[in-house]
Amino acid sequence: MARKTYSEEFRRQAVELCESTPGATVRGIADDLGIVRGTLTQWLRELGTGKKTNADGTLTDSPVRKSASTTQHEGSLNESPDQELARLRARVRELEINERKVTTEGQVRWGGVLG
Repeated sequence: MARKTYSEEFRRQAVELCESTPGATVRGIADDLGIVRGTLTQWLRELGTGKKTNADGTLTDSPVRKSASTTQHEGSLNESPDQELARLRARVRELEINERKVTTEGQVRWGGVLG
């Protein structure tokens, strides 16, 4: 099945609709828009304000939290260039270690079947 792609404008409007519609649920908005609930949830994490309009019109915190990577990226705006470089180098090391681990596990798992 082909993966659907949505424009940035559509994603932002879907997030705005979900956050601003009094009493709306992620499931209800996703169903209305014909998208997968998990997709809308991810957009809310990436693009949302973290606020939701209650049925009575008052604002409250959204049950969908911003993702850690989004929060880390926002926090990096206060870093000096040296701090950012150190953080990014540490992240690259972490990803390289994880990649080696996954590659090794895959060779062990599939090596016995195919070898």
